[in-house]
Amino acid sequence: MIPLPKPDDLSNWVERSFGHVFTTPALCHTALTHRSAGADHNERLEFLGDSILNCAVARLLYDAHPLADEGALSRLRASLVSGESLAQIAADLGLGEHLRLGSGELKTGGFRRASILADSLEAVLGAIFLDAGYDAAAAAVARVVAARLSDLPAAGSLKDPKTRLQELLQARGLALPFYTLTAVSGDAHAQSFIVNCEVPVFGVAATGEGGSRRRAEQLAAAKVIDLLPAEIRTDV
Repeated sequence: MIPLPKPDDLSNWVERSFGHVFTTPALCHTALTHRSAGADHNERLEFLGDSILNCAVARLLYDAHPLADEGALSRLRASLVSGESLAQIAADLGLGEHLRLGSGELKTGGFRRASILADSLEAVLGAIFLDAGYDAAAAAVARVVAARLSDLPAAGSLKDPKTRLQELLQARGLALPFYTLTAVSGDAHAQSFIVNCEVPVFGVAATGEGGSRRRAEQLAAAKVIDLLPAEIRTDV
């Protein structure tokens, strides 16, 4: 098991990274303890932090994008709080260096695993909420997402490929694409799906392969968008 960092080192890192000084340091220690390291682990704090994060990010986006509708705000939030995004934020903060992991997770590089980093980041936010209330937690959220908040792509570019393709065609009054499941292979727990997506009006079609039918459809739609005339695919 990774030993706890020296109290001063941990508090300095938390203050530098989150702008918070814990009045109850045990909360911080729990937030940084993976379940593999003992019973007093961070999963309950992660649950709490997830809700705090979503609420705080929603408010930040609401203020930053006064003309965006609900759909656009939802897509922006999903991008900002995705597991991949949170894991990268946690890695940039050096959170993995402060995690307590069991020997098994330590040997397999758990301190670098995206899911563990993302969950632990949420747990720290949950711990800050319990330690000092919502305003302190929201301020910590604003601090850690600030760079990504100002560098978000246009909301339209975050739409999934199936939605984008549908909107591109609907905008011109054209028929919707056809999706056909052409093959399913593999064992029940690890199946692979192949789907064909076709837009007859433009004579284009493409296939996508994924671990679910939905994933295969999305990949096929993305390929079809690239095959559409340039003036069509830039409408949405």
